Amino acid sequence: MNFVFFVPDEMRAESTGCYGHPAAITPNLDRLASEGTRFDQCHVQHPVCTPSRCSFMTGWYPHVRGHRTLWHSLRPDEPNLLRYLKEAGYYVFWQGKNDLLATASLADSADHWGTSDRGLFGKNPYDFSDPRYYSFQYTPFTSRAEDHGDQANVEKAIEFLRSGPTQPFCIYLPLTFPHCPYSAPKHWTGRIDPAALPDLRPVDLPGKPDFHSLIRKYRRLDQLDDAHLRQINATYLEMIGYNDEVFGRLLDALDETGHVEDTAVFHFADHGDWAGDFGLVEKWPSGLDDTLTRVPLVARIPGGKSGCVVKEPVEVFDIMATTLELAGLKARHTHFARSLVPQLFGAPGDPKRAVFSEGGYDIHEAHCLEGHTGNPEEEKLTNDEHNIYYPKRKQQQEHPESVCRSVMIRTATHKLIHRARGVCELYDLTADPRELHNHHADPTFAPIRARLERRLLDWQLTTADVTPLDEDPRNLPPCPRNFFEG
Repeated sequence: MNFVFFVPDEMRAESTGCYGHPAAITPNLDRLASEGTRFDQCHVQHPVCTPSRCSFMTGWYPHVRGHRTLWHSLRPDEPNLLRYLKEAGYYVFWQGKNDLLATASLADSADHWGTSDRGLFGKNPYDFSDPRYYSFQYTPFTSRAEDHGDQANVEKAIEFLRSGPTQPFCIYLPLTFPHCPYSAPKHWTGRIDPAALPDLRPVDLPGKPDFHSLIRKYRRLDQLDDAHLRQINATYLEMIGYNDEVFGRLLDALDETGHVEDTAVFHFADHGDWAGDFGLVEKWPSGLDDTLTRVPLVARIPGGKSGCVVKEPVEVFDIMATTLELAGLKARHTHFARSLVPQLFGAPGDPKRAVFSEGGYDIHEAHCLEGHTGNPEEEKLTNDEHNIYYPKRKQQQEHPESVCRSVMIRTATHKLIHRARGVCELYDLTADPRELHNHHADPTFAPIRARLERRLLDWQLTTADVTPLDEDPRNLPPCPRNFFEG
């Protein structure tokens, strides 16, 4: 069986058609859902690119090996799914961005790696004094659609399919859209009417963590009106529409080359985006609401069930275990992912399952804060107030507590977010699926909070680290006697 991993960056589930958005234009993802399985509650293990990707390629939570920042990628001594496939004889074709592997890990994990250097976004149309300057709302991408970097990367994969690969293959397409800046290609601009969109989640809700108000202050978002936030949301939907258009070209190529019957297709994302909800843009390393953690996961496999919807919670790193089982391979490292193969053939999920996500940094981890990497060029950006990410880096430097370590447990009915500092959150997802009312301090929710806290503690204990599987204990020196005697 061959594999295709189509991975948009920053695509949240609720902004696609098959997940229920009334204005979304995603006919190709909707088609894949009708031909395969849609996982309704798939959640990422971190709301930032690199940590999430390290998780879905290993089955590890970010804390297991410290993959909690943008620059701590997977190293050669660490496992990853692509390497498993390459070592098993698959030709691994990687076309797109990295945000996953250290440079030294590329050669033994991919046979081909490339990325288009073509354009992706328009330009910032606002003067620096305009409060909209830091809102990420850019002009349209005005060059030809085929000159867009994402389309160029997918076209490379299509060329590979048409070349007639002679060995089992894995196509990994980590694209850029709909990552902000919010800037749809010209032929998509205006297709979504901002005035016709559902209401965004309200601004300045009580019970939200301090980074909500700080982000709005540092980015001057507190000076924007609802119309601008709705325009951001509309442009985000147009970017998703363009991403879906490109995905359709890939599906057509699979049809054309006769690979539908021997290729598993997985469409998923690394995390979501606020896109105007809560009066916010982009994402935050310790933000763990569903707009950031819930992503689309739609899969079609040869012989699998069509039109199946799995309502029970799953985690995006389950893709690693699922792929290994479909390929007939066994993991040679301890991991925490579950295979979803039974669900792809129509079995229900686990209704009692909880999913987990985490993010943020501790006060002692100054080297983790964005803009403080020890890289002179990176730190130069921190001090350039005209850089679009300047407010984010400045906030983390001046208010490190606003990006403190945070962990989330989410069941089918409730979500608990525990933070080392500041505001913790508890939501009744049955009554309040948009997470508008924080019940963490409500005494009537104390029993629920206690049960979730206990499960969170058990999870932290059982996933704190992993013991290597490749050492034979018979070859290790014996433990000193006083080790056992204290």
